[in-house]
Amino acid sequence: MAADSARGAAANRKSGFVTIAGRPNSGKSTLLNRMVGRKVSIVAPRAQTTRTALHGIASDERGQIVFLDTPGIHRPLHKMNERMMRTVVDSLDRVDLVMLMVDASAPRGSGERFALEMVGRVRSRRFLLLNKIDRIAKPALLPMIDHYRTASAFDEIVPVSALKGDGVEELRGLIYRYLPAGPMYYPPDQISDRPERFLAAEIIREKLILETRQELPHATAVVIDRFQEGEDRARIHASIYVERDSQKAIVIGRGGELLKRAGTAARRDIEALLDGRVHLELHVKVRRKWRDDDRILESLGI
Repeated sequence: MAADSARGAAANRKSGFVTIAGRPNSGKSTLLNRMVGRKVSIVAPRAQTTRTALHGIASDERGQIVFLDTPGIHRPLHKMNERMMRTVVDSLDRVDLVMLMVDASAPRGSGERFALEMVGRVRSRRFLLLNKIDRIAKPALLPMIDHYRTASAFDEIVPVSALKGDGVEELRGLIYRYLPAGPMYYPPDQISDRPERFLAAEIIREKLILETRQELPHATAVVIDRFQEGEDRARIHASIYVERDSQKAIVIGRGGELLKRAGTAARRDIEALLDGRVHLELHVKVRRKWRDDDRILESLGI
């Protein structure tokens, strides 16, 4: 009887791959973290924070959704940006559903039109997500939905607030409605396809972005040189790459205070990720034009 029940549950289970695409700062990583229920993608008020495609995995009794968080759609200026845009294009193919996220509180422009055209060419099912609805007046929402309904063909247009959680569970139900029946691609307790050393590097980079704010746009990379788990604590040594000596001074800060604050904040989040104590060492290095260095970009997974 129990075996028959298990087979019936498996037969009704749905699963699939869903790409979250959009312009920089539209809220893609915030939505991914909300959907997964844990922080698997870094979030910062800075364009192009996400540099690689990352799988976030959400499982429940209905099945499993594998989300692909992608870099923001933008005009590439370096090899790094060119690789990021190739990642976006690749993520739109061979998935079950593409969700284009739009910042509903921002004015429309040419970048948004470019994103609409890009997503409009895919063969998969398409959702439009109007994010940050908590920032706009309710009477403005219906005309906005009408505008996008005529601008491009979407299977669903869904207003959400990824930050507040408004509309997110309704969106999850819609996703399952469109996904096919299928297997669980990952164990039900797994939340990301990325190893812990990658997530640790991303956490360090997030804290540096938050500490330096607009002083260091896009010029920072973090590489884990050593990741050793021990009985009492994990020992992590990381290199922070910048492109100029002046940027190195910014990252270190006066008397080393900025680097110390970023390191302390990163260590706390990494300890939560690993569920254990962490010894973290950070070293800042100048690598001129690293964003055009194929070797460094490969080591970063970009």
